Amino acid sequence: MITPEFWSIPASNLTPAELAEKSATLKQRLQDISKRFSDVRFATSLAAEDMVVTDAISKAQAPIKLFTLATGRLHQETVDMVKTTEDHYGVAIEKVYPQESDVQAFIDQYGMNGFYDGEQPKKACCGARKIKPLNAALIGADAWITGQRREQSTTRTELNFEELDDARGIAKFNPLFDWTESDIWAYIKQENVPIHPLHLKGYPSIGCEPCTRQVKKGEDIRAGRWWWLQSDSKECGLHVNK
Repeated sequence: MITPEFWSIPASNLTPAELAEKSATLKQRLQDISKRFSDVRFATSLAAEDMVVTDAISKAQAPIKLFTLATGRLHQETVDMVKTTEDHYGVAIEKVYPQESDVQAFIDQYGMNGFYDGEQPKKACCGARKIKPLNAALIGADAWITGQRREQSTTRTELNFEELDDARGIAKFNPLFDWTESDIWAYIKQENVPIHPLHLKGYPSIGCEPCTRQVKKGEDIRAGRWWWLQSDSKECGLHVNK
């Protein structure tokens, strides 16, 4: 039996000058956001893009609060990355948990792993474990930041730097919207950014453990997310603007 070759961290063809320019632009974007808004919050998954943003926030000394969605179904490596990141940057990352009643309601209706049964159960699980906690985490915020990139998937090709989050009535920023995958890894290498251990095991995109698998070489980088669904269903709903 031939073992498939999995995704691996890509090489970069950026020159040092190009990387320096991208890094400076990212830092300036974060500084500008924090000057425009008094309460800015960053939702980090601890994966590569979000670690780049975290590093840039630290270097920019921008007063941006960090939080992560502790869904209850994360890989242990993700849980461990919270402390790794806090220790490395000297920051506090708020852990936002789902309501037990919401999780239990999902389990009662669909079963613990009912999300495998189709799009609707998957949406319901993400709603309980991610979307409702995100809504709670953003109460009182003026703006929030994500690590999304246009190149990540077909659902993100029209991503802009600044958007209006109509669902929550606040500004939303995607400071990495125009970065490529190789840009991300060039920055990580240059700045010695801590990385999620699963990136070294064929996982370019990391979510909840039962909904994430390794990606084979040549597959879309989000192919390992909710792999049993169609390619236009590779979102949990956090970034649906309605």
